[in-house]
Amino acid sequence: MKTFQELGLAENILRAITEQGFVHPTDIQEQTIPAILDSSEDMIALAQTGTGKTAGFGLPLIQEIDSNNNQVQVLILAPTRELCLQITKDLEGYGKYADKVAITAVYGGASIETQIKSLKKGAHIVVGTPGRTLDLIKRKTLKINNLRRLVLDEADEMLNMGFREDLDAILETTPKEKQTLLFSATMPQGVRQISKRYMKNPLELTSGKKNTGAENVVHEYYVVKSSDRYAALKRLVDVHVNMYSIVFCRTRAEAKEIASKLGRDGYNADALHGDLSQAQRDHVMNRFREKQLQVLVATDVAARGIDVDDLTHVINYSLPDDPEVYLHRSGRTGRAGKQGISIILSHMQQSRKIRDLEKMIGKAFEYKEVPSGEVICEKRLYKLIDRVENVVVDEREIERFLPAINQKLEWMSREELLKRFISVEFNQFLEYYRDAHDLNAKRQKGGRKDKTEADVGYSRFFINLGKKDKLNAANLIGLINDTTESRDLKIGKIDIQRNFAFFEVESEKEAFILKSFKNTFDRGRKVIVEPSKPDSKKGGGSFSSKKKSKNKKGKKKRTWQGF
Repeated sequence: MKTFQELGLAENILRAITEQGFVHPTDIQEQTIPAILDSSEDMIALAQTGTGKTAGFGLPLIQEIDSNNNQVQVLILAPTRELCLQITKDLEGYGKYADKVAITAVYGGASIETQIKSLKKGAHIVVGTPGRTLDLIKRKTLKINNLRRLVLDEADEMLNMGFREDLDAILETTPKEKQTLLFSATMPQGVRQISKRYMKNPLELTSGKKNTGAENVVHEYYVVKSSDRYAALKRLVDVHVNMYSIVFCRTRAEAKEIASKLGRDGYNADALHGDLSQAQRDHVMNRFREKQLQVLVATDVAARGIDVDDLTHVINYSLPDDPEVYLHRSGRTGRAGKQGISIILSHMQQSRKIRDLEKMIGKAFEYKEVPSGEVICEKRLYKLIDRVENVVVDEREIERFLPAINQKLEWMSREELLKRFISVEFNQFLEYYRDAHDLNAKRQKGGRKDKTEADVGYSRFFINLGKKDKLNAANLIGLINDTTESRDLKIGKIDIQRNFAFFEVESEKEAFILKSFKNTFDRGRKVIVEPSKPDSKKGGGSFSSKKKSKNKKGKKKRTWQGF
C-alpha cells in the first residue's frame, strides 16, 4: 500500500492531512492524485460515495494552484448546497499550510450579494451548485475565461436533480483548453453523453466494479405487510440500541408522517424534505450531525449532499424505482472503513426487485425476521446492565448521599433491589411489547405472479404519458401532487413505459384521483388517468377508449417541469 508522500504530494499538503488523521490513501485517491498531478488530460473517475473522492481531486488541485494569479483557476460543480459547503471545508483543511489559496462557495438559498463580494475579492477555486454558478456567470461576476480545471462531482446526481441544461450552459462557456475531471458513483447514459460531448479522450479510472455496493455494507431485508412497516421500523430502532440512521421514504408526505409518528412515540427523530426552508434544513442537519437526532427521515432529493461518516444503518422504508438510487442510499453507511447495514422493509411482493438489486450490486441480501417483543426486551435489558456495569462513579460526590440511601433501602434484599432498579427504566418496554404480535409476512419465492396486480391497500392507475414525454418517477409524483393539490397521498409502485405509465395510490383515494385528473390537459393533449385492472387474457391493464381531445376554453391546463 502506497503512502501519500509516494503519490507526489508536497510537504505542506502532507502536513495538513497528517494533522487530520490521513494515514493511507484509498484506492480512488491512489489512482487520481498522481494522474492529476502528472497529466493535463481529461479524466473520468468512478467510485462509490464515501471512498474519498473529494481528497482524490482536492489534494492535487490545492497543490497546483498558482497563488500569485488571482483569477479563478478551478471550478468545482456539485449537486447540493451541503456538498458545496463540505467540499469547501475539506479544501480549506487541505490547504491549511498552502500559500493563501482563496476558496469561495456559491449556492442557492443564501445571499447572492455576499457571494458576489467574495468573488470580487478574488478566488482561486470556486465550488458551486449549477444553478447559482450559471446565474453568476450570466451576471459576469464569476469570470471563468482563464479556467484551468473543471471538476464535475457526483455528476450522476446532478443529472438526476435536473441540472442537465445548466451544466450544458456552463460547460459551453468554459475555455476549450482546460482539464475536465468527472467524478461519479455510476455511469448512466446522461453522464456518458456529457463525457463524449465535452471531454477529449478521457482517462477512465474505476475504484471497485461499476454499479457495485460499498465493501463495508451488509444488505438485509425484512418482509412485512405494508400496514406493518411502521411497527417494524420501531422494532428495528429499539433492537439496535446504538442506531444512528437515515430512513428513506418515497415522498415528502411519507417522510413527514413517519418522522411525526416517531417523535410522538418518544424517539429522537426529525424529517428532511423539500417543504423545509434553508434555515429549517440547516437546523435539522446540525442536530443530526451533532447526534441529537438518532433517526433522520428523508426523501432522496432532500438527502442529496448529506455527508456523515458515522451512520450505522440506512433503512429503506420504501424502495426506490431506480436501482442506482438504492446504490446511493446504501453507500451512505459503511464509510471511513466502518461497517454499515442497509435495511429494506420489503412488501410481500417485492422479492423480484430484491433479486434484481442483488444482481446489480453483486452481493447476496440476507433475509432477517423482525425481532419479537421478547428479543427486544432482552436486548434492551442487557444494554442497561452494560451501562450500569461501565458507569463511572464519582466517589466524592456520591459519598455524602450514601448514608441516607442505605437507610432508605436497607429493608430490601440484593435481589429485590436489582428487580426494582431494573424495572424503573425497563417497565415501559415490558408493557409495550407484552402482547406484541409477529410482524413477519410470508415471502414469495417466485416473485409476483401478476405484475399488473396492485399491492394490498393500493389501487393501480394507467396514465397516457411515458418516457417519450420525458416522464420519470419524480415528475410523475410531482404531477400527482400538483393535480390533486395534495401532499398527503400515499403513492405506491410506479412503472413507466415508453408511451404510458402505471402508478399506485392508496385505494381509499381512488375516486379522488379520478376526479382530480378529469379534464386535465397538457399542451392541447388530454391527460387520461384510468383504473388499471389485471387482464387475465393479455396480462396487462384493461383501459377504456382513449380519444385525443382538443383543449377547450374553461378546461384546466397544466404544464410540468421536465415534460
